[in-house]
Parts: sequence; C-alpha cells; structure tokens
Amino acid sequence: MSDDPKVAADPPAPVPEIPPAAVRSGPRWPSWLIWLVPIAALIFGAWLGLRALSERGPTIHITFKTAEGIEPRKTKIKYRSVDIGEVRSLALTPDRKGAIVTAQLTREASDLLAEDTKFWVVRPRVSGGTVTGLGTLLAGSHIGMDEGKSPNKARDFVGLEQPAIVTSDVPGKQFVLHGDDMGSLDVGSPIYFRHVQVGQVASYDLDPDGKGVTIRIFVNAPFDRYVNTNTRFWLADGIDLSLDANGLKVNTQSIVSILLGGLAFETPRDAPPAPPAEANKVFRIFPDRERAFKPSDENYDTYVMVFNESVRGLSLGAPIDFRGVVVGEVTGLDLDYDRASHRITVPVTVRIDTARLLARKSIANTERKLDTRTLLDRMTQRGLRAQARTASLVTNQLYVALDFFPTAPNATIDWSKTPPELPTTAGSLQELQVTIAAIAKKLEKVPFEEIGNDLRQTMQSARKLIDQLDRETAPELKATLEDARRALKNVEATAKGLEATVAPDAPLQQDLRGAMNEIARAAQAFRALSDYLERHPDSLIRGKKKDEP
Repeated sequence: MSDDPKVAADPPAPVPEIPPAAVRSGPRWPSWLIWLVPIAALIFGAWLGLRALSERGPTIHITFKTAEGIEPRKTKIKYRSVDIGEVRSLALTPDRKGAIVTAQLTREASDLLAEDTKFWVVRPRVSGGTVTGLGTLLAGSHIGMDEGKSPNKARDFVGLEQPAIVTSDVPGKQFVLHGDDMGSLDVGSPIYFRHVQVGQVASYDLDPDGKGVTIRIFVNAPFDRYVNTNTRFWLADGIDLSLDANGLKVNTQSIVSILLGGLAFETPRDAPPAPPAEANKVFRIFPDRERAFKPSDENYDTYVMVFNESVRGLSLGAPIDFRGVVVGEVTGLDLDYDRASHRITVPVTVRIDTARLLARKSIANTERKLDTRTLLDRMTQRGLRAQARTASLVTNQLYVALDFFPTAPNATIDWSKTPPELPTTAGSLQELQVTIAAIAKKLEKVPFEEIGNDLRQTMQSARKLIDQLDRETAPELKATLEDARRALKNVEATAKGLEATVAPDAPLQQDLRGAMNEIARAAQAFRALSDYLERHPDSLIRGKKKDEP
C-alpha cells in the first residue's frame, strides 16, 4: 500500500456487474460430421496420387562410361528440345567401369522407347568441322534422345559416347563401309558426290579381329539414289599426292576435306545400270579414286616375268603398258636363285587385263582363256617381250612395257606353270650398259701408249721445225715483207697520181675531151661523104658536080 494519506482515504471504485448468459435453443449438428474434413483431404490426396501415378512414365536405366555433367534432380532428358524426363539418381556399375543413370520419363515418352533408342550426353563438342552443344555452356548438360524404330521395347540402354550425327527423322539412307584404315576420317566428316557434300560419317568401330574398320555413313535424300551396287567409295582426306611411274598426280575434294578428311563416291561410267542400293548395304573403301576405278579381278590373269637385271625403281602397282595402253599392274617382286646356272633372277608377278588384249569383253571364261593363250602364243612368236623401262628420269621410276622385238631370240610360253611365265628382254638401260661395255672393250684394244709416244715424237719434230723457221726463214720473210711494204707504197703513190690525172678538172681530161669532140666531127664528115658517094659514085672520076642554080 501507499503511505500517502490522501490515497488511503479515497474509497475503491465500484465493479460493474456481468449480465447473466441467455440460453438460446435451436437444432444441434451431429458430432460425426467433423470427420468429413480429413476424409475429404484423404480422398483428394489419393486422387492426386493416382493421377500422378497415371501420368508418370516409365523408369529407365542408361549406362555411360562416365557421368560427367549429369546431376540428379537437375539434368533433363530432351527429345527435339522438349523435356520428357529427368535424372533421378546415379550409381556405379557392378564392375565399376561405368555409371548407371536412373531417369524418370513422362507417359508420352513410352512410345519412343525401343531396343534401338539412342541416348547421349549433350556437351560442347568440336567434331567434323562443326561445333555443337554451345547452349549447354549456360544451361548445363542434358541427355539427348533419338526415337527407336524396333518393335521390341526396352528399359535398359547403353548410352552413346558421341552424339548421334543423324537422327531417325532425317530422310536418307545409312550404308556400311569396310576398309583397312580410316585415314583422317572422324564422326561428322563430309561425304562428297561429284564435289557436292551429300552426307557425313555417322560412326565407326574397329573390327573384332583388328584387321580393319567398319564405318557407318549417312547419305541424305535425294542423293542416296545415286548409290547403287556398282558404286565405289574412296578416301578423299587431305591432298592425294602421288609420284609414281605415271607421273605426279594431285587430287582433292575441297578445303574442308583437306583439313578434316572425307569420303567420296561415284559409279563408273562403263558400269551396267543398277537400282539404288538398299539401306545398310556393305561397300568397300578404296585408298584413292584411281584404285577404286580399276577393273575387277574377273578380267585379270596372273603371269610371271623373270628379269635378269636390276629392277630398282619398279614398285608394286607399277603399270603394265602395251603400246601406250595400261593393261595391268605389278603385284609382286621376289628373288630367285638358279642352282644350275648360279644366277639370281627377279621374278615379277603381274596382273594383265586380257579383255583389253583381246579387244572384247563379252567372252565366256573357257573361251576367253583359250583365245588368250592362242593370241599370246602368236604374239610371242612375233617377238612380244616384256621390258623394264624408265618412266621418268627425275623419279627414276620404272614400268613394264609389252612390245615387239623382231630380233629377239625365239621363246615360248610354258602354260603348264602356275602362273605362266612371259618372256622378257633386257631393258633399255641394260642395253645401254652392254653397248658401253662393248665400246669399252674396243677401246681397250686401241694402243693409246704407242699413239701417245708417236704423238710425242711428232710434237718434238714440230717444235724443231718451228725453231728452224724462226732462225732461218723468219729473217728472210721479214726482208720480203719490207720489200712488199715498199712496193705497196709505190702502188699507192701511182694510184694517187692516176687519181689526179683522171680528175674532171685535170688538163689531161680537158685535152682528151677536145680530142673526142674532133673525132666525133670527123666521123660525121666521113658519114656525109659516104652518103654522097653512095648517091653519086661517078664523082670519084668526074669530081663533084657544081650546084645547079
């Protein structure tokens, strides 16, 4: 309490009275209605769950070698740039050599899943001269997808390490190529037809035996119709530079193929008509265009040519030339030792297009071989021989020439050997060496020493003669020259006097001119006298008559 007396003296304030509650009567709700709210919430939640289950698509598993750039609950799966799923979790494979991506897809994506459906991680890449995935620099990596066409469904897939260059919706055809190596090819390398880019390399794999490569290419429509069963494919990577017996050759498709490599294809002009090739047809890859367009082995026969000389500069693939027409090529070089003669020879295995020798191609195999034997036997009797010749003095490359040598020794073809042996003759270089050797032998017989001694004696005699002429003849010759010089001076003085005499204004010239005038007048008088005597001959007796009045 307060000690203030004033405060203590004041009475307390009255407390207001609370009115009594009035009871209102009316209808009462049942107590069980309060459970309707949780029941409705439960039903709504169940409906949402069922709806979510009905809209949720399948769960798939994709195996990659690495999960770089993939994050759970963040990395999307896209098809045609539309989100169709999301990565839910990551795990290692049982062998710990890869990563398993578990993803949840939408219901609409169920129809896209098949055995051949492809998945790959979209990252920034530089391949085949193109840059892809630049959008992922800001938005992050995502998983790309290509629709499968197989009727069999699947839920487990193996992801591609490289993006699919060609998707299933692009019109065109895919073909399979086999070759010894890839050259400079890579995924995305261009494919050319008559220097026009018509496709690209889709993928490649090393053959299981390690002896070659398998390349899958895609040719866009409508250019895929130009690929048929007779089409030839060859590497067009970089610059095809070759220096051989045929000379220097440079071939290329484009600047892009020089930098990144590429393929080219074409059908030989003399090939029979053929329908367009089916998809996934297998073709062979040739190293260059020249080898791609060589005739097939069906028209070739194998022979052996034995040379007794050096074949340095003769390489595999060197042409076999017959009168300027290439009819074959060299396929093998070897050495052989003849124990009987103790000589080492060089057997050269060749392939010859007998169809060109026969000048016809529509002959059955048995008849063709029979005609070939008859023809070659007759040509051999006429002097057909094989000769190694120099194709270029710069490269020193050799080629084999088939030509006729009428003076060559007789020879025949032994058809019982496999392969048959065609006769040969010494090459032009060897003939030159033999000629030089013969000339050298003849020169060895020339007595150069005796000729030198005789020449030395002749030179000594000539030197003595020169000395004698210098001592005896030279003084006399000098005096003779002095006399001749004086004579020439006299002749010169006489000539000068004669020149002064015959000058136009000289006295002799004037006197001579007057004498010539007198002679001319005398000649005129004599002519007049002669005319008069001709008319009056009697005047010689009677004298000249007097002039009549």
